[in-house]
Amino acid sequence: MRVPVSWLRAYCDPGLSTAEIVERLDMSGTETERVERVGVGSVDAFVVGRVITAERHPDADRLSVCTVDTGNGHPRTIVCGAPNVAAGQTVAVALPGAVMPDGSELGEAKLRGVESSGMILAEDEVGVGEDHGGIMVLPGDAPVGAPLVEHLQIADEVIEFEITPNRPDCLGIYGIARELHAATGAALKPIDEGDPDVEPAEVMPVEIDPEICLRFTVRVFEDVKIGPSPLWLKARLSAAGQRPISNVVDITNYVMLLTGQPLHAFDLDRVRGGKLAVHQAAEGDTLTTLDDVERKLSAGMALISDAEGPTSLAGIMGGQVSEVHDDTARVAMEAATWVGPNILQTSKALTLRSEASGRFEKQLHPDQAVEAQKLAARLMVDLCGARAVPGMTDVYPQPAEPRVLRLRLARLKRLLGEEIPQADVRAILERLDFGVAGADGGFDVTVPGFRDADVQREADLVEEVARIHGLEKLPITLPARERAVGRLTPSQRLRRRLEDALRDRGLHEVVAYSFTRPEALAALQLGDVPLLRLANPLSEDQSVMRPLLLPGLLDAARHNAAHDMGELRLFESAHVYRPSGSLDAPEGSPRGADPAMERHHVGALITQAAPGTWRSEARGADFYAAKGLLEGVLGALGIDWWMEEGERPFLHPGRAATLLAGDERTGSSARTAAGTGKLGWVGELHPLVARAWDLEGAAAFELDADLLAEIAPGPARFADVTSFPAVFQDIAVVVPEELPAAEVEAAVRAGGGELLSSTRVFDVYRGDQVGEGAKSLALRLEFRAPDRTLTEDEVAGLRGHIESELAKVGGRLRA
Repeated sequence: MRVPVSWLRAYCDPGLSTAEIVERLDMSGTETERVERVGVGSVDAFVVGRVITAERHPDADRLSVCTVDTGNGHPRTIVCGAPNVAAGQTVAVALPGAVMPDGSELGEAKLRGVESSGMILAEDEVGVGEDHGGIMVLPGDAPVGAPLVEHLQIADEVIEFEITPNRPDCLGIYGIARELHAATGAALKPIDEGDPDVEPAEVMPVEIDPEICLRFTVRVFEDVKIGPSPLWLKARLSAAGQRPISNVVDITNYVMLLTGQPLHAFDLDRVRGGKLAVHQAAEGDTLTTLDDVERKLSAGMALISDAEGPTSLAGIMGGQVSEVHDDTARVAMEAATWVGPNILQTSKALTLRSEASGRFEKQLHPDQAVEAQKLAARLMVDLCGARAVPGMTDVYPQPAEPRVLRLRLARLKRLLGEEIPQADVRAILERLDFGVAGADGGFDVTVPGFRDADVQREADLVEEVARIHGLEKLPITLPARERAVGRLTPSQRLRRRLEDALRDRGLHEVVAYSFTRPEALAALQLGDVPLLRLANPLSEDQSVMRPLLLPGLLDAARHNAAHDMGELRLFESAHVYRPSGSLDAPEGSPRGADPAMERHHVGALITQAAPGTWRSEARGADFYAAKGLLEGVLGALGIDWWMEEGERPFLHPGRAATLLAGDERTGSSARTAAGTGKLGWVGELHPLVARAWDLEGAAAFELDADLLAEIAPGPARFADVTSFPAVFQDIAVVVPEELPAAEVEAAVRAGGGELLSSTRVFDVYRGDQVGEGAKSLALRLEFRAPDRTLTEDEVAGLRGHIESELAKVGGRLRA
């Protein structure tokens, strides 16, 4: 909602700067999006002038040489290209040095040999309108030499508000003025409607469907003279973002922007049959709207039709059939109240939004229609020379009763935590235009129509008082509550993050029994793993507590594969059970005080790395697919982890790894509070295991979520981003074939120290140049210092340390 500040001040001027107005409205709940300046760059050097003479240019037929009085006693010569310039006109003049809307500065000029000292202005040259066909002619009583800004708003500030859906009253400038009045206490000037209450009379026949229209009013005007709007009206519309068109259309837009109630003007002579009907469209009805688009309508959409068919898309856009033209002499001005949900659904279905639909869909009150008609009637008479036909068609089948709410001062105090004086409460509500009457323990408050959709209960009144009183003034207190609200533990929060990360990567969660069958563990070749056997199992298939999640995942995969759902990505987050002591303790080892150790694990199983497409074949799950998934999940948690070669009896030899984490990366895993740094395992399933579950192949991993929670870092802390450039170097390292690349990276990091910010293996070579039993790894090194630009000498010194560390693991730099 764009609100020109000068227009706002016309109704409420608290004597504050624009910035202070914005602050007051923001603090009272009317959110500001931005403030911008429109019009000329500076109002200086723009004055009122009078054309003394206007003669044809001696060397140009389309130019006139004018003598213009600008009030300084020395008439100046101005060359003008407008066809309507004439002697005796009062005009707007820009003097040399004037800053135009585009930021350019006007200077002296010579046009076809004639010196021109200034410019006689057209509308578009000061941002008042878009007309460039001629100069602006001001009222003759404007004093020569007076600043132009005193007679025409050539510069203004515009506040753009972000209006919430529950406040359609703030989609009118007067609604914002009312909010400013309430927030500051400054006087609020009433809208000069200039039209007394009109007696209901049928000026034209109208029928409505109450399911889509709550109220429909029509005023009729005759002897209408279509023409351009006055400059003041064009200036206000342009600043508010509306393009001036003609006086009748501009009046409808002006009233809508001021009051928030849209109107529509019909050319009465084009309304076939001289009557209107509001009804729901039939499936397949068509209407060509004002934007010259033929629209196919659906059943239920609200339509206004004349005797021969649709003439307007109710509440959204008029039709071309009854559009106001230059030859229009009779106008039917319609102001209606539509059912908001119907307008919203129609607007979405047709992908057609307008200023009118944006207001109607939020549900306006029927009282606003008559208020808008009064203002429009005065403007039609003043600006169009029209004659208002006595009476107004007003179809209002179910008049809305005023809403009266009881506001208890004790309730107000309890909700706000502060006692606001009774007189202040009454003053706030009255400034917001609520009717206030004394009642037992508080007030009976009558809600004005324009707030009826928003204020419907006592708590809403409390909110109105609080926001105008000042939320920042209320004491900071804890809310009273009968029961404490529980929170997730750090371990629970981490598990949820881990589960969400898996779901985000396309995995489906499964829930398996906590019991399993001994045969499943035998198929996994877990003969020496300590187990917890149930004393009285329900069946042999559920006689053992599961020591890991893999059996349940495999059972789910086999069930899905048997139903032609073989492309699987599954995970489970649940507990596993072993006898007390270390999870890796052999059976018969000393037990703790508890008979069993219960740990929370998260396991995943995938049977396909990538689905097949018309461009590529499907790729089965392998070690690298599981590793990539694992990297993404643990990366989301910020865990520092790594892998070491580690065999599991149920994993493919050479395609399995143990997951480690801790403070150090040494030959053995770092110790933690849990007694071990082993996070879990990752790898491809052994072919015999996959065959036992009727799978062609799969990859899996399993993590100890409790251990993850113990070693996970806290909230990420801010780290300043250095502006100093990095130094990149590529090195090739020859190492024994059996040496893992991870150990090579670890040696490079140890040698590079803190200045080595990252290292990455990007190539591997095996061949004659490195010899048999060896390989060459290419690494990209990034050196960076947080406080300076590194020199080549510093980096060269680090290279020596890197070579020393590589030598310890049997590596050397390749020449």
